[in-house]
Amino acid sequence: MSRTEDGGRKETIEEFGSAVNMTSRDLKDWLATDASQSAGQPGGDGESVGHASGRRIVSLLEKKESALTDDDVAHMRKVVGYVHRHLAQRPDGDVTESRWRHSLMNWGHDPLK
Repeated sequence: MSRTEDGGRKETIEEFGSAVNMTSRDLKDWLATDASQSAGQPGGDGESVGHASGRRIVSLLEKKESALTDDDVAHMRKVVGYVHRHLAQRPDGDVTESRWRHSLMNWGHDPLK
């Protein structure tokens, strides 16, 4: 199947695997922290957009590839785009406790790994 036939599905899954460098356990643990819950843009229900995405990423990491829906792959594409855009905006200095890093971690990517 060519990229156009599968809508870039395989490539998206591979890029997601590269962009998300936290395990589902690491991400679950991170999402339970106060720092995680205070990072990012507020969503409609009080939870940040990134935090909600992080919960979805955990479920994606725990799914078999054959069980991924088109909606799952679309979210993976969104995650890849967010991580790439956000990495390009790295601030100067130590980012260890920065909102920038915390936001990325909500999306499954720890830039210090």
